[in-house]
Amino acid sequence: MISSLVLATLLQQVPAKAPPVKDFYSVTVKDIDGKDFALKQTKGKVVVVVNTASFCVYTPQYRSLQKLYADHEKEGLVILGFPANNFRNQEPHSNAEIKEMCKREYGVTFPMMAKISVKGEDIHPLYTWLIANSPRPKDDIEWNFAKFILDRSGKVRYRIMPIVEPLADDFTKPVLELLAEKT
Repeated sequence: MISSLVLATLLQQVPAKAPPVKDFYSVTVKDIDGKDFALKQTKGKVVVVVNTASFCVYTPQYRSLQKLYADHEKEGLVILGFPANNFRNQEPHSNAEIKEMCKREYGVTFPMMAKISVKGEDIHPLYTWLIANSPRPKDDIEWNFAKFILDRSGKVRYRIMPIVEPLADDFTKPVLELLAEKT
C-alpha cells in the first residue's frame, strides 16, 4: 500500500512530455504576457519565427524585424519572437523585462512569446517541428536570431542563419516572394 502511494507521488512530480506537433497551426504557445496564443490565428499569413535574446550581438535585429513587420503587416506578414536562453545566458531576463526592453529599445509591436528552449533536452515541441520540417532538418538551432519563414499554408519554406540581417536581400527576397504568392 505504501509503495503504491510513493509511486503515485513520484509520477505526479514527473512533468508530462508534450505531445508531438502535428502541424504549425495545431500548436498553442504562451505569449509574453502568459496568455494562450494559438498559432492557427496566423493561418493564411506569411510567418517568420525567430528565437531572440537581449544580450546578443544580433539583438539589434529587433529593429530590422520591427521595420519589416511594420512595412508588410497589412500584406499578411506576422513575425513571432520567441526569447530563449540557450546560448551563453544571453537571455536571462523575465518575460516582463524582455517585453519592456523590446518596446523601449526597439519599438517592437510584433507578437512576442514567452521564453522557451529552442535546443537541447528541453526543446519546445514547436522548435522540434520547425527544425524537422525545414530545409536543414538535422541541424540544431545555431544561435540566437535563427529565422524560419513559413508560407501562407504553414509550411516551412526557408531557414535563415542568425547572421543574416532581416532587411538584407537574402531575407527580404523570400519574404516578399511568399507575400506575393496567393493560396
